[in-house]
Amino acid sequence: MKALVLAGGAGTRLRPLTHTGAKQLVPVANRPVLFYVVDNLVDAGVVDIGVIVSPESSAEITRALGDGSAFGANFSYILQEKPAGLAHAVATARTYLGDDDFVMYLGDNLVGMKIREMVESFARDASLAGSVMLKEVPNPSAFGVAETDEKGEVVGLVEKPKEPKSNLALVGIYLFRKSIFDAIARIQPSARGELEITDAINRLILDGGRVRFTHLDKWWLDTGKKDDLLLANDTVLDDWLVSGVEGEVDAASVCTGRVRIGKGTRIERSVIRGPVIIGENAHICDARIEPFTAIGDGVTVVRSTVAHSVVMEKTSIVDIERVADSLIGKRVVLRQGSPRHHTLSLMIGDDCVVELSKE
Repeated sequence: MKALVLAGGAGTRLRPLTHTGAKQLVPVANRPVLFYVVDNLVDAGVVDIGVIVSPESSAEITRALGDGSAFGANFSYILQEKPAGLAHAVATARTYLGDDDFVMYLGDNLVGMKIREMVESFARDASLAGSVMLKEVPNPSAFGVAETDEKGEVVGLVEKPKEPKSNLALVGIYLFRKSIFDAIARIQPSARGELEITDAINRLILDGGRVRFTHLDKWWLDTGKKDDLLLANDTVLDDWLVSGVEGEVDAASVCTGRVRIGKGTRIERSVIRGPVIIGENAHICDARIEPFTAIGDGVTVVRSTVAHSVVMEKTSIVDIERVADSLIGKRVVLRQGSPRHHTLSLMIGDDCVVELSKE
C-alpha cells in the first residue's frame, strides 16, 4: 500500500506566515503539522509516500522532508500545477500510485488517533472500494458530510450542504483502490470549479462499490487559522508532551509541570510552568513562560512573560510585559521601543493582524 499526502495550497488563512512558508510546516509543539501526518502513516506500515506539492510549496516541503529516510519512509514529490480539488490531486498522482491501494491524507490534518487499524481493516476486506474517517461536528455545513447506514457504510456524500442529512464530517483521511481513478474520470467540476473527492466517492457508491467508515472518537484539529493552531498546540502539548531537560537550568529558575527543554538552551532566573516545550539553543532570562506555550529553536525571551502562544524560531522578545494568545513567526523582533506619549512605532507586513487592548 502507498500513501498520497496533500501538501499544496496557498494557506491564505494563515497569512502572513504562509507568505514565506507552507501551511503544513507551521509548527505545533515545535514540530511541523506535516511531520505528525508522516508519523501516523509510518506507524501504520505505509512507507512509500507520494507528496503532492504546489509550485509555491514545492521547494520548502522538499527541503523539510528530504527523501524520507529520517522518518523511515520513501518520498516521491508530485507537482499539482493548480489547486483544482482533492480528486484532481489523486488523478495527478495516477502514474505514481499505479494499481496500488493507497491512503490519501490531508497534510494539514491533526488527529488524536492512529490509523493503523483502519488501514489493516481495509487491506483485509477486498470487497471494499473505499474507506473514510468521519467525526461529528457542530457545523456540518462547513464540511463534506456523509450519510451512513446501520451496516457502518457510507451511502452518500455532499460537499458543504445547506441542509445536512447528518453531522458526520469527512476528516480528510481516505483509503482507495484503483477503481477511484475511473470514478474521477466520470465526474465533472463542481460549482467552484474543482473535482471534488465527495463526487468521486459518490460515483463509486453509485457503481455498486462499498465504502466503509471509521468513526474518529478522539480529537480532530484544523490548523488553518491562528486560533485553531493555538488549540492544536494546546491539545498536542496536553496529550503528547513528554518531560525532559537537555539544556541548562540554573538554580535560580523554577520549572513546574511537564516541561521539555532542548539541547543548548539556557534558562536563567526564570519560571517555566508546563505544559511548555522550548526548542534547542534558546535563551530564557529573567522571564516567565506560562502553560501551553511552544518556544522554537534559537528564540530569546528576556525580561518578558509569554503565555499560551507559539513562538517560532530565532525570534527575540525583550522587555515585553506580557504576550499571550499569540502566533509569532520566525525571526521576529518584539521589544520595548523608546517612550513616546500615546504612540506606537510599528513595522508590519501585509495581511498582519495587530490587537491592542486599552484598559
